[in-house]
Amino acid sequence: MFRSAFVAALTAGACFAGSGITDALANPASGLAPHRAVYDLQLKDATERSGIAGMYGRMVYEFNGSPCDGYTVSFRFVTQVNTGDETRLTDQQTTTYEDLKNGSFRFLTRSFTDEKLDKEVRGTAREDKKGVSVDLTAPDARKLELAASRFPTEHMVEVIAHARKGEHFFESRIYDGSDSGDKTLMTTSVVGKKEMPKAGDPDADKAGVFAKQAFWPVSIAYYNDTSEGDALPVYRMSFKLYENGITRDLTMDYGEFSLTGKLAKLELFKQQECK
Repeated sequence: MFRSAFVAALTAGACFAGSGITDALANPASGLAPHRAVYDLQLKDATERSGIAGMYGRMVYEFNGSPCDGYTVSFRFVTQVNTGDETRLTDQQTTTYEDLKNGSFRFLTRSFTDEKLDKEVRGTAREDKKGVSVDLTAPDARKLELAASRFPTEHMVEVIAHARKGEHFFESRIYDGSDSGDKTLMTTSVVGKKEMPKAGDPDADKAGVFAKQAFWPVSIAYYNDTSEGDALPVYRMSFKLYENGITRDLTMDYGEFSLTGKLAKLELFKQQECK
């Protein structure tokens, strides 16, 4: 599941339910489809406090690999933001590698404003008996010991496993290297019943071979791991999810503003075989 640290530029173990989830993660991701998805972004809503008069852009998400060799993600999130007084271009570029078999994760994120580098976050993380061990090399070199968490592809597998079991609500702690790469996030996921696309759904028409296939409506809220009580999420994302991990019809809610992401192009890659 992708998250964008874009909002930051503008403004004890994870919980698992049922043996089916454990089984899915023990034999991970064999059904995930390597693909490249392009989404057109539009401003859905913005408060006066956001200082945003208009926004549009494009997001490109490329997912590749296999359960044996690990998974790579290349993610680019470009927006043009109109504040009323000026227009600026934001560009976030993220690449990750995740080895589900060995519980390791590598990440690099570069954030640009008007083509000038604002921030770079780089590091590696590994699951161990105590939790997640993180070795950051940028923006500062440091080592961290964090609570046990899921990495992004692990979390996707978990969401799909719960959806298949008809379990509509669950919580997880995740680590995805976002923001400054120094914290975990708690998530609450709500998964609706599987449904078919409605007639005339323009987003479905862009899904190619999946245009007439069933999907789950999913909403995931992300919270600071230190939040207590009825804290507000720092970010919320809803989307339509297929069994192979492809998503469409996105809504990204950053609190002060929200964006929609409509599927513009979907390209499937050849499934890599385990040797």
